Amino acid sequence: MQSLTHASTLVGIEARAVQVEVHLGKGLPGLDLVGLPEAAVRESRVRVRAALTSTGFELPPRQVILNLAPAELRKRSAGFDLAIAIGLLSASGACAPNLLDETLLIGELSLSGELRQVPGILPQLASAKSRGLKRAIVPFGAAAEAALAPELEIRLARNLGEVVAFLSSTGTLPLAGPADAEHIVEVGPDLCEVRGQAVGRRALEIAAAGAHPLLFSGPPGAGKTMLARRLPSILPPPTDEERLMLATIASVAGLPVRGGMRPFRAPHHTASVTAIVGGGDPIRPGEVTLAHLGVLFLDELPELARPALESLRTLLESGVAVVARAKERASMPARPLLVGAMNPCPCGWHGEPRRLCICPPSRIASYRGRISGPLLDRFDLQVALSAVEVSQVAHIPQGETSAVVRERVVRARRRLQASGGLSPSFEVLLERTQPDARRLLERAGDQLGLSMRAFVRALKVARTIAQLEGSDVAGKSHVAEALQYRLPDPTVPTSTDRVARD
Repeated sequence: MQSLTHASTLVGIEARAVQVEVHLGKGLPGLDLVGLPEAAVRESRVRVRAALTSTGFELPPRQVILNLAPAELRKRSAGFDLAIAIGLLSASGACAPNLLDETLLIGELSLSGELRQVPGILPQLASAKSRGLKRAIVPFGAAAEAALAPELEIRLARNLGEVVAFLSSTGTLPLAGPADAEHIVEVGPDLCEVRGQAVGRRALEIAAAGAHPLLFSGPPGAGKTMLARRLPSILPPPTDEERLMLATIASVAGLPVRGGMRPFRAPHHTASVTAIVGGGDPIRPGEVTLAHLGVLFLDELPELARPALESLRTLLESGVAVVARAKERASMPARPLLVGAMNPCPCGWHGEPRRLCICPPSRIASYRGRISGPLLDRFDLQVALSAVEVSQVAHIPQGETSAVVRERVVRARRRLQASGGLSPSFEVLLERTQPDARRLLERAGDQLGLSMRAFVRALKVARTIAQLEGSDVAGKSHVAEALQYRLPDPTVPTSTDRVARD
């Protein structure tokens, strides 16, 4: 006798269709599992056998062959347990097969037959809809996550016995609905907690409005990390489509699936290329994907491994992390708002009037040289922060709250989207910049040696600044402010000020 059930496996953040084929034949009793199963899948034979016995079922004394198709696709995760168990019961006549052709089965089985949640349920449900399946049965613990899947009948089960009863039309399973979805309002650090640092606050607002990569440079304790951690609080709320993507990524990574603020990821500076970009075996999303549509904060930027730093160059342009292996290839979204932080020198006190820098010029040059010119060129905003005097902190008035700043950011973002989007063409940028402002930027480009990329990015920053002020056209003052963000260290002698005055 034969039966077929539907399951799926993850490759990156995508779910690939898998069919579990069960054949009961003549021969010595035994169970063979084929189809490139990895360890967690191979071990399902033990879990399934124990779960069937605990639920009151017995495997027939026949030769059992389990095939996971397609055979060339590697199968991972214990989420195949339920599909394998139901396939065995259907082939032996203990479970009715009438609903199996249109049902996706997901879940790990305990030895007692209880269903356990597995990572990546949400992308598997999305894949089921594209495969033409009408329903899915998932563990009861995944109710909140499953409720986010649109246009699919999702049934919740606590154990194997409930699934068999439902498929045999002798029992029911509750539906996952909007009431099961978690509505958690996350309250992160507020921007009003930052005392002083008006330039840093202004740069955060511009970065949030136009999605501009931002680099902070300053001595220890200047507030670089404090500012960066408050950036998600002023970003526009995610749309419904973005919420679903964020939930999908969190589901695959085994992170809590919830709404609210955009993600904030701050990997340690010892992180490898695989940790940043993604990869491993199996392929897992890296930090750039986990921070997708949110903020990726890289503290101590020069201390990151050079290969990890250089890998960011293409990611900032393409917005996609592609991990290629001999047998697999995965593409994962990677469009975070990048924020970097660094000290001006190894000791951290270069340019500070109240502290003596002990670093020789050669060591300072070596330290800054760890960040390549092409990567530095991709930071639209490069802001130098100075330490706030301790005696003045108590006298500095509290700044605007994140809610107030976010309202301006949302308005500016809408205007930007309506006038060419966040990545407009070069022609659109020129059209929306006044002639005298263009001439100013051209002179600055010649005198400061700006690359064409830096020139275009300065135009984008000027456009964002103009939209924050309610103007559709960037003027001379907007370009002048944008130019100030191209030089991270004010102690380096340049002619920026003279150009801006002209």
